[in-house]
Amino acid sequence: MVLLTFVGAVAVTLVLIINSFCDGTSPAAKKVFVTTILETGQLKFLASWFLTPEEIQEVVDSNSMEVFNDEVNTSLIVVEANSNKSSGMTGQSFTGTGVTAESGQQTEEKESEDIEIIEIAGRTFFATLMIVKDPSRVSLATTYPWKEYGVPLDELVEDNDAVAGINGGIYNSYNHAGGSPLGVVVSNGEIQMNDPQCLPGLVLIGLTEDDILVVIDLSDKNKKETEALIKEQKIRDAVTFQEESSDKNNHFVQLIINGKERELNGMGSGLNPRTAIGQRADGALLLLVTDGRGTSGHLGASASDLIGIMSEYGAVNAANLDGGSSSCMYYNGDYLMSSVTFYYVNTSWKLPCGFIVK
Repeated sequence: MVLLTFVGAVAVTLVLIINSFCDGTSPAAKKVFVTTILETGQLKFLASWFLTPEEIQEVVDSNSMEVFNDEVNTSLIVVEANSNKSSGMTGQSFTGTGVTAESGQQTEEKESEDIEIIEIAGRTFFATLMIVKDPSRVSLATTYPWKEYGVPLDELVEDNDAVAGINGGIYNSYNHAGGSPLGVVVSNGEIQMNDPQCLPGLVLIGLTEDDILVVIDLSDKNKKETEALIKEQKIRDAVTFQEESSDKNNHFVQLIINGKERELNGMGSGLNPRTAIGQRADGALLLLVTDGRGTSGHLGASASDLIGIMSEYGAVNAANLDGGSSSCMYYNGDYLMSSVTFYYVNTSWKLPCGFIVK
């Protein structure tokens, strides 16, 4: 009885708080609530509990993103693998140290120096940025052939003899099974999933055989055309995420293309946990994960936050990946960023694939 009373009190309190966001007293709070809740997988309905469709659409229209379908100019990236050059940026950072037998010590130290970890404290989020200076070390690990259940990120990393990883593209997260990706998946040059029309507005985010990050709109392509594109562009590893066509604030992908930042209207997006990938002119890959949804008191990062970080750290091209409770980062045996869902707080959701660093 005491437990039921407590749960009821919490529910009433949450309703009152949300109602205060939506009653018009604070237009800014209303915008944050609507844009944030529309980006969630399971809680979109809350917006319609407190606002009319017209009120929701008004917020969406005033906080959106400009259409951004520029094609990546691969000539702007000159890969300098194993250069071990300093990023030249500010921030709290550390690099791993290799500990191994004497015969392999030099190689291990070189691999550790090739990865730089930077902690970033934003106004509404905390983030970890992993800079991988040799992009050939990054690939896509999967659980293919697909099963009902995926695996936590640490298993994807460890089972593939890798040292680090982040979550990847969009997948079926129903009942937290995580075994089935959506859209297109390419791993080591093999097309393991090819369904570009399963959702509107899918965008391919991946790496070519030349280790260059590409971001390609698949919204007008069928399976045959997608297969041809992957072969023509020599895509070796890729996933898809959604540029939602029916609700501009639901999902977004392109952040920076050819050094040009995406233009935002109003807030652009809500505040949520995020995962993003970018590439500098020297080929170094930027793997970014932020927290949110109450973790450490943080609401999360916006599209503007992602663009700002990627731009500061030199991204020529950058894209948003699957976020929310899926956002996670694993490195050297530890989760640097883990799921925001309380029962996965020390691990990640089950995933069908993730970008790993060998």
